[in-house]
Amino acid sequence: MHLTRTDPDANLYRYYRLEIVKGLFGDWGLIREWGRIGSSGRVRTDWFGSEDDAKDARFALQMDKAKRGYD
Repeated sequence: MHLTRTDPDANLYRYYRLEIVKGLFGDWGLIREWGRIGSSGRVRTDWFGSEDDAKDARFALQMDKAKRGYD
């Protein structure tokens, strides 16, 4: 899932990417990448015991980003 937030008046060009991956040991990871559009961003992976937990976390982050103006 790829989210963007742009506001040319404020020189704001941001992206946020969310991806769920399966780990080597049966766990599930939620990879988050964010930064300025056109540059390499920061990456963070949070690990969960089940795919449903990872999906719930992704949904919560997506809703939080929507409140902040990401499309």
